[in-house]
Amino acid sequence: MNDFSYLKPASRQIDFDKFDDRLLLYVLKYELSFATCISCGGCTATCSAGNLTNFNVRKIGLWLRRGETEKLSEEIGKCMFCGKCTLICPRDINIRNVILLIKKRISMLKTEKEMP
Repeated sequence: MNDFSYLKPASRQIDFDKFDDRLLLYVLKYELSFATCISCGGCTATCSAGNLTNFNVRKIGLWLRRGETEKLSEEIGKCMFCGKCTLICPRDINIRNVILLIKKRISMLKTEKEMP
């Protein structure tokens, strides 16, 4: 068969055997409003950090729901905590608190791994 040099995209399937939902459950425990997120994109459209970098608030919600914690820990460091996302959210989700909870839980999980 001919090779047309097309890029083969990475699989977007969720491997439930490797799925780690501890972070998602932690966020939902302390910020119940996150469960009502419809991923409308208003948060990303108004984000100050998104205008200056490739930061995308919607990706945070997607990666959190998919259990992709490695990507999350890198991405949330770009947040400037300006609060525009929380002001514009039609579902009144405290997105700043969601990001703070993610940061807190990731640091807790890292210290758990480091402990003997």
